[in-house]
Amino acid sequence: MAETPSDPKQTVAFQGIYGAYSHLACREALPEMTPLPCETFEDAFAAVSEGRAGRGMIPIENSVAGRVADIHHLLPRSDLHIIGEHFQTVNHRLLAPKGAALAGLREVHSHVHALSQCRRLIRELEVKAVVHADTAGASQMVAERGDPAVAAIGSSLAAETYGLETLREDVQDVNNNVTRFLIMARERITPHVKDGPVMTTFFFGVRSVPAALYKALGGFATNGVNITKLESYMEGGSFEVAQFYADIEGHPDERRVQLAFEEIQFFCTRFKILGTYPQHPSRYES
Repeated sequence: MAETPSDPKQTVAFQGIYGAYSHLACREALPEMTPLPCETFEDAFAAVSEGRAGRGMIPIENSVAGRVADIHHLLPRSDLHIIGEHFQTVNHRLLAPKGAALAGLREVHSHVHALSQCRRLIRELEVKAVVHADTAGASQMVAERGDPAVAAIGSSLAAETYGLETLREDVQDVNNNVTRFLIMARERITPHVKDGPVMTTFFFGVRSVPAALYKALGGFATNGVNITKLESYMEGGSFEVAQFYADIEGHPDERRVQLAFEEIQFFCTRFKILGTYPQHPSRYES
């Protein structure tokens, strides 16, 4: 069941256990690499930073549940660079031990977000929803218990990993359920400006005063640079300086992006580019 990491350079670290959606993202985005499960996001970052893994697969946001907690605090403190992105479709399955049937189910276990994304199924089956730390852990527990009245909501990989049967596929309430992952590395790998469409991710901070954010972002509007994501958060127990995470479409070597970055840094208390990387095909394929 477990895959044994060999060459650290050919290993990709992820948070969770085998069968998690992050494991599935590793398999789909970096099939040539050996997945390395880590207990926490901090451990996954450390595995790459310390050379025990060549890449890290880190979830940043979900189209239904929103941003992933803690990542925005870990990214700017890390010495890692973003070198890619991966969009992982989340197709939840209702998983149970062999021989189980829908009519006999009494409980369904999973991560709180997975349970909230499958409310219609839970109401239909009239089962008790039980929260677990993650979908793969719930699937592992269901397999170990072997109780036909207890099921889990998890991935196709979790079913394969723990030998569970799929009682029903695609049980999520919303079909466009996608998690965006960032691929992290110790080295900065920046595509050439002419290689194709890219994203650039950066952090910045502005003082909490009127019009600070408006002035900082003005250069992106005047230079025609599209901001696809902008999120704020507070750090260090202070309300004086707001921190922001941002994604833009564009390369730092483009003149329009250079001008926008020059302007934003004039108003910033902090500015750090975390990476420039190819856009995932999901962004421009219809």
